[in-house]
Amino acid sequence: MSKLVRANLPTLKKTASYYVVHVTVAALVAYAVTGNFLLAITLSLLEPTVQAFAFFFHEKAWQRWGGRPAAALAARS
Repeated sequence: MSKLVRANLPTLKKTASYYVVHVTVAALVAYAVTGNFLLAITLSLLEPTVQAFAFFFHEKAWQRWGGRPAAALAARS
């Protein structure tokens, strides 16, 4: 596990900072919509947690396939 963490440290740091920003924004929006602090906190933790995992895997996929020139992709086919 530590090898995985070391190999992906920049992406994990970026994911963590994205998570903090997303939770903060989500909490403010949820509170503005519901007026209920407990509900706002619950909603703001649930959705960004799922998004953080999705973002990590999206970033890894982007590194693998998204950054390659079209010629490199065509050569693999």
